[in-house]
Amino acid sequence: MEILAFGVQADEKPLIEQGFAGHHEVRCLDVFLSEDTAPIAAGYEAVSTSVNAVLDSRVLQILADGGTRMIAQRSTGFNNIDLDMAGRLGLTVARVSYYSPYSVAEFAWTLAMAVNRKVVRASIRTRDFDFRLDGLMGRDMHGRTVGVLGTGKIGEAFARIAHGFGMRLLGWDIAENPACMELGMKYVTKDHLLAEADLVTLHVPLMPETLRLLDAPALRTMKDDAILVNSSRGGLIDTAALVAELREGRFTGVGLDVYEAEAGLFYVDRSLEAVDDDTLARLVTFPNVLVTSHQAYYTEDAVGQIIDATVKNVLDYTAGRRSENVLVPRT
Repeated sequence: MEILAFGVQADEKPLIEQGFAGHHEVRCLDVFLSEDTAPIAAGYEAVSTSVNAVLDSRVLQILADGGTRMIAQRSTGFNNIDLDMAGRLGLTVARVSYYSPYSVAEFAWTLAMAVNRKVVRASIRTRDFDFRLDGLMGRDMHGRTVGVLGTGKIGEAFARIAHGFGMRLLGWDIAENPACMELGMKYVTKDHLLAEADLVTLHVPLMPETLRLLDAPALRTMKDDAILVNSSRGGLIDTAALVAELREGRFTGVGLDVYEAEAGLFYVDRSLEAVDDDTLARLVTFPNVLVTSHQAYYTEDAVGQIIDATVKNVLDYTAGRRSENVLVPRT
């Protein structure tokens, strides 16, 4: 069987080809799966997709009509897939339920420290041989309070680093993580956390209950000089409300690796085009905001684990096996 892999980055291609070697043939495309590109999959029983693919009812119908029977998503998140429609069409859907939590946690800290210590601004200045320190003053993290929204594997990894900095730990989640509590984390309400934290970081999945978890009222609850980091899903923050707060001069820094309307923007070169997303265009103009293109997971370790799991998902499908990665089982 030959698998068609959509949205493959240049760094990923040799790893995907190596992963499937000896099992199945794989064809890698750099284009993302969408209604326009879905017809390319005609004749392929299995396709692999990335987190920024669009797998709504129309795309799934095109895939099913073309003979696709299995979708292997190369990510943990699956909010981009209409699972009910996939079930009705008889499509098997699997995801990657686990990969290195350190990749995302460490990158979240990279964003936090970059905006705290004005690293991007300093780098731009020194390239112009401007070595002034004006406007580059940051703050010690030691002794300050961090609020971790979502204390699963990634949130725990982030908290361990914060503990190393000597920070006070506040947590919010539907269930308390004993490992975080051993670090001294105190679980509080979301509003309590937002009101007290000097650094707020998001590590919860995107679902109807968490959509725009940080809306306008929640953002207003935060300290004026707080740092906000989101390396989870863009839809957790009401971006328009965030822009409004930034225009009021609030927040020491904001580090975003995700954006709620990133599909069609992230992972492609739009540098020679006029971007018609006014909210994103405004967001990147703030000097205290750092936006990266959903790269927190992008380490050799994590990508290797993602590919290994994806290969296993396809092998399980062909063998008729079911694992914890299956979202819609084979019928």
